This record gives sequence, structure tokens and C-alpha cells, in this order.
Amino acid sequence: MSGREPLVLGGLVALLLVAWLGFFVHTAPRFAGSIWGVGLGVAGGLLMVAPLGYSIIKRIPRRWRTRNGSPSTQVALDWHVYTGLAGAVFGLLHSGHQFGSPLGIALTATSLVVALSGYVGRQLMKRVSMEVRDKRRVLTGLELAYRRTAGELAAHPEQAELLRSLLPFGPRLFAFAGRKGIASGAWSGLPAGTRALRLSDAISDVEYDIAAHEALKRRFAIWLDVHVVAGVLLYVLLALHVWAAFRFGLRWWP
Repeated sequence: MSGREPLVLGGLVALLLVAWLGFFVHTAPRFAGSIWGVGLGVAGGLLMVAPLGYSIIKRIPRRWRTRNGSPSTQVALDWHVYTGLAGAVFGLLHSGHQFGSPLGIALTATSLVVALSGYVGRQLMKRVSMEVRDKRRVLTGLELAYRRTAGELAAHPEQAELLRSLLPFGPRLFAFAGRKGIASGAWSGLPAGTRALRLSDAISDVEYDIAAHEALKRRFAIWLDVHVVAGVLLYVLLALHVWAAFRFGLRWWP
């Protein structure tokens, strides 16, 4: 599913936004109580509850999940995202675009916040994680090249002496060089001292980028707190909505 994930999630978000914009152009006061409306409401409610499975599975020890064939955390997270978006879509369709009560309005608004915040956060976190993974791969190549260059310097003391004479000018003397060229060995024909300076500069830059991305991931904890709080509020409002429907009587229209 990973290859089609952007298309599937993007389609669900587009459908969610289209369903929400329907409030401005369409209203069907009796639809929520019709057979189709009730069916959409029940399906939307179940889909909104389904994401709780991720919260349960991610707390199960990895060894226990592997031994007993339980779904992996990644599979559970995918299920969490897909069912959450689909549940919000079904809930909007169930409403018939009718502002019937403050509870219904609050439930609709909260479901939108939870669904969209989950989608945006998932995409941003995935992008940052990919960036960090790619940069770590580049860093590994740079470090290997640097170790090989250090071995050459150890075998040629005269080049090491030249390198020491250039150090006062700083590694930035060679900052114009590209990192990919270093990692691929494109500088293999340069003197070992020159390569060592360029490699050390590139390693420093990549390590700084990785640290910046890791700091950004830590800041996403704030987004996660908002998403979790909104999710808890959603379940409270959903429970009240179901209770109110039974308390004041289900209305059925053909």
C-alpha cells in the first residue's frame, strides 16, 4: 500500500473537504434520520472508533507481537489514518449538511480537526523521517571516505604536514565542493590533505542538518498532544451524540 498511499490519502482528504464545503450549498434536514443516513452514521462511528486499535497495539511489546502474529505498529498506524479519514467523511455525509444542534456542530468540527491534523502530521513526520534517513546514508558514505583518506595520510606524512599548514584557514576554505561528489569518490584524484578538509567540512554540514531535523521531530510532540486531546474530545462528543439519539428517540424517514 505504500506506493499508493499518497493517492489514497489525498483522495480521502479531497473527499473530506468536498463533503465539508457542501454545508454552503446544500442541506437535507431529514437525511440523517433516513435509512441511508443512519447507515452512514453507524459506519462513520465505527470507523472513528477503529483508530483506537493503534493506541492498543503500539503498547504491546514487540516480541509478543512477533511471536503471536499480531499486526505491526506500522500496519496499525496505516489503519489508524485510513479509518480516521474515512470515518470523518462518513460522518459529514451522515449529517446531511444540517446544522441541527450545538452538539452536532461541535462533533463535526472536532472530527475535521482530528482527521486533518492527523493527515498533515503524518505527512510531515514521514517527510522529515525520510530526510533524516537520506542524510544518515550520505553521512555514512562521507565517514567511510574520510577513514580511507585518514589511512592515506598516515601512509604519507608529507601530505599530513601540508594539511596541518592549511588548518589555520579553516575547513570552509573548501566549502564550494559538493557532498555527493565526496561520497561517490569523485575526488579520489585530489591530494589526501585536500580531500580530508573537504570531507570534514561536508560531515560537519550533514551532522548539523541531521540535528536540525531531529529537533524538528521533537517539536512535533506539540502537534501530537493537540491531536490526542482533540481525539479524546471527539470520542466524548461521539458518545454524547449516540446517547442523545437514543435518549430523545430515533427518527426514521424513508
